[in-house]
Formats: sequence, C-alpha cells, structure tokens
Amino acid sequence: MPLLYTAIGVILLLILIMGFKLNTFFSLIIVSFVVALLLGIPAENIVSSIESGIGGTLGHIGLIFGLGAMLGKLIADAGGAHRIAMTLINKFGEKKIQWAVVVASFIVGITLFYEVAFVLLIPIIFTIAKELNISIIKLGLRMSATLLATHSFLPPHPGATAVASEYGADIGKVLIVGIIIAIPTVIIAGVLYPRFVERFMPGIFSTNRKIESIGEHKHFELEDTPGFGISVFTAIFPVILITIGSAFDMLQKTVGFSDNGFIIFMRFIGNASTSIVISLLFAVYTMGIARKIPIKKLMSSCSSAINALGMLLLIIGGGGALKQVLIDGGVGDYIAKLFEDTSISPILLAWTVAALLRIALGSGTVATLSTAGLVIPILSQTPDANLVLVTLATGAGSCMASHVNDAAFWMVKEYMGMSMKETFATYSVISTITSIVGLGFIMILDIFM
Repeated sequence: MPLLYTAIGVILLLILIMGFKLNTFFSLIIVSFVVALLLGIPAENIVSSIESGIGGTLGHIGLIFGLGAMLGKLIADAGGAHRIAMTLINKFGEKKIQWAVVVASFIVGITLFYEVAFVLLIPIIFTIAKELNISIIKLGLRMSATLLATHSFLPPHPGATAVASEYGADIGKVLIVGIIIAIPTVIIAGVLYPRFVERFMPGIFSTNRKIESIGEHKHFELEDTPGFGISVFTAIFPVILITIGSAFDMLQKTVGFSDNGFIIFMRFIGNASTSIVISLLFAVYTMGIARKIPIKKLMSSCSSAINALGMLLLIIGGGGALKQVLIDGGVGDYIAKLFEDTSISPILLAWTVAALLRIALGSGTVATLSTAGLVIPILSQTPDANLVLVTLATGAGSCMASHVNDAAFWMVKEYMGMSMKETFATYSVISTITSIVGLGFIMILDIFM
C-alpha cells in the first residue's frame, strides 16, 4: 500500500500541473498533504513533516544554491562565461562542442556537489548555446547526465563516500573504478541518448525558449571580457578548495594522524558552503574590483541572480516536502521489509534496494544511506563480495528514474525551460539509463575483479 499511495501522489501531481495548470509549488504542497493522509501520518504531524522537508532541503542546498548562482552570475555579467564559451568553441569547434561540455562537466563534477556544479556551469552552457544558436537543452542534458554520474559513483560525493565507509570499501579504489564505470555510462546516457531524442523528438530542442531562471543575458565583445585563464580559475575555484579539503580528509583517514589546527582549517575551507563563500569573494575581486567595476554594479548582478531563483527555490523546497512525507510515512521502512532474509547477490541487492528507495523517496543520498543498513547484514554472510563494486552498485541504484520528488528533476526542468512531459522524456530517462548501464558495467567488472 505505501508504494501504491506513492504512485497515487505522483499521478495526482501530474494531473494538477499538466491538467489543471496549477502552480508547481502549490501542487507539490497539495500532494504532500494528500499523500501524508493516505500514509496515515497523524493530522497534527503533517504540517511539521512538510515544514521539515522544505527546511531540510533548502537548508542543505539554499546557501550553496544562492551563493553559487551569484558566483555564476558575476562570471557571466563580467564576460567571463562568454570568454570561456568562445574559447571552448574555438578549441573544440562547433561540431565537437558537446564533448567539450561533457569533459568540462566531468572535471567539475568529480568534486563539486550536483547542485553547486549545476548552477556554476549553467551560465557557460547558456552562453555557448546562444553563441552557436542551438538549444540549451542540447548541451544541458549532456551536462546533467555527466554531473549525475559523477555525483552517484565518485567520492568525495556524500553518498559514495559514506557508503564506502559503511561497507568498509577502499575509497581510493571506489574513485578509480567509479571513473572507469562513469565514463562509458556518461557516453551512453549523456551523449548517445540525447542524439536519439533529437532524432525522434526534435521539438524538444527548440531554441526560442524563454528561460527565466537564467536571468537577463548580456552581449559582449571578446576584447572587453576577462582573460580565459582568470575566468576559468574563478569558475573552478570552489572545485580547487573542495578538492584540497577532501584530499586532507582522505589523507588523515589513510595515515591516521590526529586533528590539528591546520587540518581543521583545511577541512573548513574545503566544506562546500565555505568554499562557495570564499569563491564569491574571490569573484567579486577578479570579475569586478580588479576590472574597476563598481561594487554597486556587482551587487546588482548578485541581486538579479537571486530574483531569478525565487520560484525555483520554492519548487525545490516543495519537492523536499513530498520527499519528507514519504519518509515519515514509512515508505522506506516498507521497502526494507520486502528484502528481509533475501539470498540475492549483494551487488544486485544493493542496486535494487537503492533504486526502489530512490524512486519512492526522491533523494539519491537518502536512498544510498538507507540501502547500506539493509546490505551490511548480507555482506557478513558473503565474505567474498567485492565491496568496491557493492558500493558502486548502491550509487547506480540511487540515480534511478528521477521524477517529481527529486530536487534535480525540478532544477533541470526550470533551468532549461522544459515542460513536465519533456523533462520525463529526457532527464528521467537519462537517470534511468545511467542507473541500468552503470549496473551493467559493474556486473561485467565483477567477472574479472
């Protein structure tokens, strides 16, 4: 019944948004109330559950999302995004620009959380699409698929890192094998599938879409923009800080030395939120003060970035409300009971449980962490199981079938100006392909490892 109630909630949401044309955030809140009642959550607890879901989701990504958007807007308004875009176009050529997007997204996505990488890269993607007069969706799907794979498979992303620790898998090996799996998976899900969509559903790739989340886009002469080196360095500065923090964290765990002031400081600046604050200050200097642009004009760019994000943040919070209702309603616990006393292979079990939890609950990280508790008892009964591959199988399952209870679904939809139907046909399918293809490569490696 919990799974049935979840399905009813999803169908109702689609009817409200697509049939009755209700505001997306309002629809999410209505469905959250309905599903909460169906799942038997006491009436006096429903509002607190919804508030907890909104606060928990926006509390996790609000700072990163808001400041990340400001950082991206500063780089865009200063002409840095234009410089990066034109350099990539000149180096790769128009025909290979999609590969440039994939490579750039993979490099940035290795260390940056999905949300951070998304809001930093989207202005550059938009600029490239505008200069070449092609659909932002054509490039944005490649970026989204790449970021999804790196987020699901690779440490130091929270799910992969935490589960590797829970299973006792070597994080270094998880990273190396994860990259081996992620590369062909991205090619299939992020490069080949969008080509299929473009061939059979060409209307999705319309170039005349109004995308309010991007904000106003300025035109630049190349000689008036910052240099390529400083523009790239400013854009990837959060990546550098997070990489440094992760490196020190992993080194400490490997070597086993105790905390000291220096290690604590490096871990502090390597935190995603801290790195975005520092990077925004750095961008204010490199994209503004160093180029003698008044602070008032820089802050105007920051304000416009937040103004464009207002409804999107509410929609993401609404998705978090629905997710929390499903968790508090016991959907995850119900799925756990389905797999009690099972004798299935640990790799298949990890993937199946994570996939079901992901579809039901929406959060890939929650699905990943919840799966660990169910799989660990099985691992104790199968000492020959490859812990690295079990970790990666959990990550593959956690990106299965992104839909309306996933914050990333709404980010992709709103930032790329797609309808619900288009987002299901593109991003939902891409996430499903990533999950299934990733599992396929994991099973192949299991034969040889």
